[in-house]
Amino acid sequence: MKRILYLGLISVVTLVACKENTQSKPQKKQEPVNGSPIKNKVSLIILGTVQDAGSPHIGCTKTCCENLFLEPSEERRVVSLGVVDSDHKKKYLFEATPDISKQLKALKNYDTSIKEEMPDGIFLTHAHIGHYTGLMYLGKEAMSSKAVPVFTMPKMKSFLEENGPWSQLVNNNNIALKELSEPGELRLTPHLSVSPIIVPHRDEYSETVGFTIFGPHKKVLFIPDIDKWHKWDNSIIASISKVDLAFIDATFYDGEELDNRDITQIPHPFVIESMALFKDLSPKEKSKIYFIHLNHTNPLLDKNSSAYKKVLENGFNVAHIKDVFPL
Repeated sequence: MKRILYLGLISVVTLVACKENTQSKPQKKQEPVNGSPIKNKVSLIILGTVQDAGSPHIGCTKTCCENLFLEPSEERRVVSLGVVDSDHKKKYLFEATPDISKQLKALKNYDTSIKEEMPDGIFLTHAHIGHYTGLMYLGKEAMSSKAVPVFTMPKMKSFLEENGPWSQLVNNNNIALKELSEPGELRLTPHLSVSPIIVPHRDEYSETVGFTIFGPHKKVLFIPDIDKWHKWDNSIIASISKVDLAFIDATFYDGEELDNRDITQIPHPFVIESMALFKDLSPKEKSKIYFIHLNHTNPLLDKNSSAYKKVLENGFNVAHIKDVFPL
């Protein structure tokens, strides 16, 4: 009898412990790097900077992972951007990563006047695991969301429609797929628009795009994945000249990082290659560049590394989670 009462008590406590919070409690808003209060009409927030598999990486036995398995870092989340139009109470997520739960909460907490938990749209670059698999949390096993707009290119759209479990999200109206075209600029609010840019990458299941994000005052280039700059039909230098900020693929610092994989099978522009390509840019142009999408082996994840210091000394930047940029 005592055991039955005890189990019943546990059930009651459990239910009480996870009731919907209907009380409005003040939440701490994110702040930009300089610490001043957020008053921007449109803001871009860095929600993650790490390559698809995260950090620590599955099966990693290197020293770069060792302590992170013991004490995970909130700084190590898979690459994602959030954009908030505070005037029009809209927010958008770029990439649906395995860390989407924490990233959406961080996006909501940035501007607590926007009450919805779900974003007004999710933009996907391509069908590699770190960039779209977070959609699974919108399904019946988790959020069971209602028609969250997901903006994709045509092949990516077909991939989601024709393959489970993603097709279930479409059939159950958890997500509403919106097809993008390139070239083409999509107006989201009077202050905000987005344009996809096709880039060369390992397109096993979909095409790959970057995005240009247009705020009321600034433009942003976001290319988290590309094979090599010289394989692109466009000039990355010319593309940077047309924007105010550029968040670009920095998966590997150099070719020495991986000793257990053929790095030619997973091509990316090495950071040392990008710095060499950009070495003659003016200080103003260099300052636009933020390296992002860092592999778990990348020394740029360590602010004390010589590689990190070299990047800064050369006039470039490394993206950091919670960085905020007014647009």
